[in-house]
Amino acid sequence: MAFRWTVHGEGRGLAPGEVVKPDERLSWPRMAGFGAQHVIAMFGATFVFPLVMGLDPNLAIMMSGVATVIFLLIVQGKIPSYLGTSASFVGAVAAIRAAGGDSATVTGAILVAGVVLAAVGVAVHFLGVQIIHKVFPPVVTGAVVMLIGFGLAYVVADIYWPQDHWIALVTMIATGLFLVIFKGFLGRIGILLGLVFGFVLSWLVDKIWGNITALNAGTGQIDTHPRVNFGAVSDAAWFGAPTFHAPSFQASAAILVLPAVIALIAENVGHVKAVGEMTGTDVDPLMGRAIIGDGVGTALASAVGGSPTTTYAENIGVMAATRVYSTAAYYIAAVVAILFGFIPKFGALVAATPGGVLGGITVILYGMIGLLGAKIWIESRVDFSDPVNMVPIGAGIILAVGPVTHQITDDFSLAGITLGTIVVLGGYHLLRALARRPDKEVSGGEIGFERDATAG
Repeated sequence: MAFRWTVHGEGRGLAPGEVVKPDERLSWPRMAGFGAQHVIAMFGATFVFPLVMGLDPNLAIMMSGVATVIFLLIVQGKIPSYLGTSASFVGAVAAIRAAGGDSATVTGAILVAGVVLAAVGVAVHFLGVQIIHKVFPPVVTGAVVMLIGFGLAYVVADIYWPQDHWIALVTMIATGLFLVIFKGFLGRIGILLGLVFGFVLSWLVDKIWGNITALNAGTGQIDTHPRVNFGAVSDAAWFGAPTFHAPSFQASAAILVLPAVIALIAENVGHVKAVGEMTGTDVDPLMGRAIIGDGVGTALASAVGGSPTTTYAENIGVMAATRVYSTAAYYIAAVVAILFGFIPKFGALVAATPGGVLGGITVILYGMIGLLGAKIWIESRVDFSDPVNMVPIGAGIILAVGPVTHQITDDFSLAGITLGTIVVLGGYHLLRALARRPDKEVSGGEIGFERDATAG
């Protein structure tokens, strides 16, 4: 069924109560319109997160299209989903760069995480989805997602905000207003609107009041410089191949990204189950394939210098609004994304985003990611009156937010999100074993994850 779709009705529209199933389609012009909606829905987060991680946003968008095609082929066209850039790696990438790692080191570590995720998918495919709920119950999954978000507070405080604190504050306020006041589609792209607003505001402030004297991310020193520099944009060609680079591998960097695998598992399980509910399909037999697809997509994207991928809630929101679940729309979106990769000037423009603007955006993004962990706890009714839940989770989150560094040897340490994840996962299972607590008392239900149009 990979590239074959049955025309739904006359291909013109939907009657009340009808849906377009994954193996159906409307007329091709209409499907092109739905595909364009999916491109717009994924666009904001898919280029914002590479920007935050110091990776090429142009290449990230291109490889998100490639990863989406691979995912659809692996799931045999039965789970309509788009694979955009994952936010779960932002903290680990910040830690790698703080330790002196470059983009090759970053993508090498992400590639390892992709391979591990694919291996987990193989295990789930043969052992069943229950293995995930046993090893990563909601109390653990929610904690890992929360510490991945809140553990990035220092990135905002130490890196982005000092570059232009007034622009960061105004951008944060504007983005919050866009997310809350705007409804429907505009609300779903509130982060993107906030970024554009901050970018334009920075350019206007440069024109009216001149350069800023503050921390320069390029030099790491305080100096006088323009907030927006279009030099690289002018030099970039309109059309051309993106800049690829090979990964390099360091064990210390790979260890830092492994906690993100837990978050990706949670994302995939939650998103795939949400799609199954909307389409009326039993997706449990396909769960392993979905995780494999995401792992392979992440590994392939990072192998050429791209960003990690994950299934996107934004696009699930588009399906819920349109009732069109056809995978044809996702193939169209993927092709459009791949073509964007051949416009270097666009990538250079995105890379010119001022640090102050990123400060205003990321303070909201990181907070939202952290609160998604609380959402998992609420949906799963996790009992925090139980010390087996409360003790390791509380300790792990504090270690991540610190961030606390634990030196193991002269040249190896565990810190922040990685250290917090180990304490959460290991501490929870250790205390549960010592308390001899049966599974039914602890799990609090299956993993629940975002079903609305929040960031992927």
